[in-house]
Amino acid sequence: MTNPAITASSEWAIETTGMTRRFGEFVAVDQLDLRIPHKSIYGFLGPNGCGKSTSMRLITGLLTPSEGSIQVLGMSIPDQAEQLRRRLGYMTQKFSLYEDLTVMENLRFMAQIYNLDKHQSKQLIDQQLSRYQLDERRQRLAGALSGGQRQRLALAAATLHQPELLILDEPTSAVDPENRRDFWEKLFDLCEAGTTILVSTHYMDEAERCHGLAIMEAGIKRADGAPAQLMRDLGASVVEVDGDNLRLLKQQLGALPEIVSTAQQGTHLRVLIKEEISNPETWLRSHHPELVDGRQIHQVRPSLEDVFVHCTGGENGGARQ
Repeated sequence: MTNPAITASSEWAIETTGMTRRFGEFVAVDQLDLRIPHKSIYGFLGPNGCGKSTSMRLITGLLTPSEGSIQVLGMSIPDQAEQLRRRLGYMTQKFSLYEDLTVMENLRFMAQIYNLDKHQSKQLIDQQLSRYQLDERRQRLAGALSGGQRQRLALAAATLHQPELLILDEPTSAVDPENRRDFWEKLFDLCEAGTTILVSTHYMDEAERCHGLAIMEAGIKRADGAPAQLMRDLGASVVEVDGDNLRLLKQQLGALPEIVSTAQQGTHLRVLIKEEISNPETWLRSHHPELVDGRQIHQVRPSLEDVFVHCTGGENGGARQ
């Protein structure tokens, strides 16, 4: 069911132009432009220290930009940050609810924070307990829940007031793959109902689930688009090379100027080669036969990890700390 409170108040749910944040001489976010549609899941992908969390705090009004403009749900941020918070849900990486309160007590407390009336809050809490499989644990202390149960409780609390925009800062970093998959199914349910979701992650499989994606490095947006399109537009070739002594081969290939990166995956080496090499297998066999003689070479479809490595400068790329 679509949330009746959710309306498209402007063309974009989030629009930033030249969004920048400095801490002294350190530039945490550098001239970030974003255009995020309503009712979509948009991701920030990047390592720790790349500016993901700072960008989210700027968008929510928790930080003031050093320069640039920010429009969220048709409101100017940070000037209208207080109005935005009534229409916003926020879930942090670290579990931030009260561990010495029960599941029910935490949700009742959040209902008071959101200023929901008593009848409405009872109905919404019951819905959340059912939706996030917490019915049988309503009287359990939050501190006694498993990692996946805590995550579901945090999401239930963040969406109790049916926000138009949901901000999730690396929400799945402490849960197992099964709970991560279930969590993402819940996000798609919310998106289908009309919620816009902004999520940060360093998991490639999660990033591929997003409708749109910004790859971040050192506070700079290195790429922006649908994950499938980013993979199609990689601008490099990817081959897999089989055989023995892969650790030595990795060093030898990695020293070549035409090679962007090399990474071992099980019994083969995944090699990213610059786009000017039109036929990478022929090039390897003709220019470096001593390295690949007797080995199988297969050109393969680029992955999002390949895109990330290519956008962030190969194996020497990194985030600002």
